[in-house]
Amino acid sequence: MFRQAFVKFVENELSPHIEAWEEKREIPRWVWQRMGEMGYLCPWLDEKYGGSGADFGFSAILNEELARAGVGIGIGLHSDIIAPYIQDYGTEKQKSDWLPACARGEKILAIAMTEPQCGSDLQGMRATAVRDGDDYIINGSKTFISNGVFADLVIVAVKTFTVDKGISLMVVESGTPGFTKGKKMNKLGMHSQDTAELFFDNCRIPVTHRLGEEGKGFSYLMEKLQQERLICSLCSQGLAERMLRDTIAYVKTREAFGQMIGKFQHNSFKIAEMATEVEFGRVFIDNLVADHMAGQEIVTKVSMAKYWIGEMANRVAYNCLQLYGGYGYMEEYPIARHYRDVRVHTLYAGTSEIMKLIIARKLGL
Repeated sequence: MFRQAFVKFVENELSPHIEAWEEKREIPRWVWQRMGEMGYLCPWLDEKYGGSGADFGFSAILNEELARAGVGIGIGLHSDIIAPYIQDYGTEKQKSDWLPACARGEKILAIAMTEPQCGSDLQGMRATAVRDGDDYIINGSKTFISNGVFADLVIVAVKTFTVDKGISLMVVESGTPGFTKGKKMNKLGMHSQDTAELFFDNCRIPVTHRLGEEGKGFSYLMEKLQQERLICSLCSQGLAERMLRDTIAYVKTREAFGQMIGKFQHNSFKIAEMATEVEFGRVFIDNLVADHMAGQEIVTKVSMAKYWIGEMANRVAYNCLQLYGGYGYMEEYPIARHYRDVRVHTLYAGTSEIMKLIIARKLGL
C-alpha cells in the first residue's frame, strides 16, 4: 500500500517536472518540502524528531521508486545516508535542533568527504580542523559534493591533529563565515541533482558542532558506508528495471523489415539476457535488505551488490539504448538520460575497483 501510494505521488507530482529540473539542473526546494509534508523524508526517524518510526523497508521502497522515475539520488542521500549520522552520533541537542527540519524538508543535508586530490583514499584527505578554545577552525576544500549547492547543513570530514591525526566529523551550516560554495558542477549525467565544490577558509564553528567523538570520524564513515552502498545498489537495481521495462515496451511496437524488432532472435535473446541479470539483481538485493533489517553485518555482500548491480545496470543501459537504435540517442526518449545517469553508479560511494578490493580482503586475500 505504501509503495502504491508513493508511486502515485511520484507520477502526479514529480515525473511531470523532471525534464524541467534536468534543464535547470536542480530540484527546487518545494519538492523537498512537499516530500517532507507527505512523510517521505527520513521515515525511519522517531516521531519526536518528525519521522514515522518506520523500518528500513520503507526507505528501500522510496529509493527504488525514485530511481525508477529518474529522480536523482539527492533525496535518498539526504534521508537515508546522511541523516543517520546525526541520529546515531549526534547529541540530544543536535538531534532535536536539526533532525525535525530535515524531516520537514526545510534543511537539506550534504556530506563532504572527497577532495580534489583524494577520492577513494579517505585517509589521504588534507582538510583540517584545529581546536581554538570552544571553536574549531576549518581549512581545506571538498569536491563532487552531492546536494552541495542547496545544502543547509554539511557534515565535513576533516583531519584533527589532537588525536593522532585522526578524522573527525564537523557540521557546518550554510552561511557560516569562511564557508563558500563553488558553482554548480557541469556533469555528464544526473543533471537535476546539484553537485558542487566546497571551500573552507578559516571557517570557525563551535565545538558543539562536532559530530561524535574527536578522531572517531573514520570509523563512523566506515560504519555508515554499509547502508550508503545498499542505497546505491537499490538505485541501480530500480533504474535497471525501469530501462528494461521501457525497452520491452518499445521493441513490441517498433517495426523494421516487416516485423516488430522484438521478434528478431538476436533482439529477443538480448532482452532475455538482460531480464535474467535484472532478476538476479532483484533476488540478491531483496535478500540483502532483509539481512540489513535483521541487523546482520553485510559488508562483503553489500560490496558485491554495489559492484555487480552497478555494473549490470550499465550493461542494461548500453544494450537497451542499442535496441532503440537512433531514437535512443535522442533526448526525447528517457533511455538517453538513463544511459548518462547510470554511468556514475560504478563511481560514487566507492568505485567498482574499491568494492572488489574490499571483497578480496574479506575473503582473506
